[in-house]
Amino acid sequence: MGRRIKNMLICLVLLLINPVKSWSQTTIQLNLPQILDSIESSYPDLKKYDERIKSFDAKAAGAKSLMPPQITVGLNQFPYNTMLLKEKESVMNQAAIMVGAEQMFTNPVKLNRKRDYYLSLTEIEEKNFSWTKNQLFAQAKAFYYKRLIAEKKLSVLRENQQTLSLLVKLSKNKFTINQADLASIYKSEAKLSELANMRAMLNSQVAESNINLRALMNKSPGFHFSIDTLADLNSAFPSLVDSALVNRSDIQSMQNTIRSMGLNLRYMASSNRPDFGVRIEHMQMLGMPNQYSVMGMITVPIAPWSSGMYKSDVKSMQHEINAMEKEKETMLLMAKQMLNEKLSMFNYQQEQVSNFEKSIIPSFQRSFDAGLLAYRQNTGNLFILLDSWEMLLMKRMDYLDKYLELLLLMAEIDYQLERK
Repeated sequence: MGRRIKNMLICLVLLLINPVKSWSQTTIQLNLPQILDSIESSYPDLKKYDERIKSFDAKAAGAKSLMPPQITVGLNQFPYNTMLLKEKESVMNQAAIMVGAEQMFTNPVKLNRKRDYYLSLTEIEEKNFSWTKNQLFAQAKAFYYKRLIAEKKLSVLRENQQTLSLLVKLSKNKFTINQADLASIYKSEAKLSELANMRAMLNSQVAESNINLRALMNKSPGFHFSIDTLADLNSAFPSLVDSALVNRSDIQSMQNTIRSMGLNLRYMASSNRPDFGVRIEHMQMLGMPNQYSVMGMITVPIAPWSSGMYKSDVKSMQHEINAMEKEKETMLLMAKQMLNEKLSMFNYQQEQVSNFEKSIIPSFQRSFDAGLLAYRQNTGNLFILLDSWEMLLMKRMDYLDKYLELLLLMAEIDYQLERK
């Protein structure tokens, strides 16, 4: 009786655990746009750009602040002979306790140019954010397409395994009536084992893609998902146009960097403008009536002994801008070359895929069907039929390999044109 109760408790615990386990391993289906959206919202490296933009906005907000005022307190014209301090109304007693305040006013042109420079840095970070996102999207597309093709290959393997299993069963039936040889049956069973190895290899490719996609989406290892295997190829690819590349984020970031350097140059050049200041002093006299002093100040940055520093900085920055312009031209040239190359490869690859679909695979399929019909009618040979089956399987796998290359080229073109 006690044992029966114990078994019932074990069954109850298992019933309670199984729903939790199945719920924790719930698999959701994700298509490519959903994966890309998840990367954009969750990947940590993209969030750093928001913080950098906030940092430069904060600097821009404080760029027009003035220098802090200076307060002075001290003794003025105090005699070493302190006995003179007791002589009131004496011309020798000019001692005073002095209190003063001084404020410098930076030239407003400098402040405005400094603010404009900091604001330009936020535009650079915005473009860097977009380009980093584009790089992550390119990685995600590659892993997604690799998993897509691996699953399509697994589907082909399952179909061919069923076909081959039927052939083995048919051959064993024929063997009992001396219409099939034992070597052909053994060869068929060996092919089934080879399919199992191929399936294990493809499952490892699926697992590898899953690991990388989960990392890009910032998901835990326990996050289970499937993908939409009905992917459509968009064959309408635009011809190369310069504007498509000029609008790319990395090139715009370079252009914004050049613009920012130009604003920094203007800010440094504003060092030739004078700053202004005012100083007010009050003297609490000990032996004479109280006095005060008000003085205005102006800097003279154009003095030969002080102007050399900012002039050399301006000259150096101009050379840096010229170098960046040449670097941008090179970047644009390389981008055009890369895009032309990928478009050309895509066209040739698309032609090969089309040949597989229209001619190669149908021809091998007809050959296998004819051999299978002959074998069923006892006019064909199993060895020849197995070779025909293996060639058809190989060509279908080759077709999927070409299809993957086409998808990866499409992802590369999307990367070059910065298309989601």
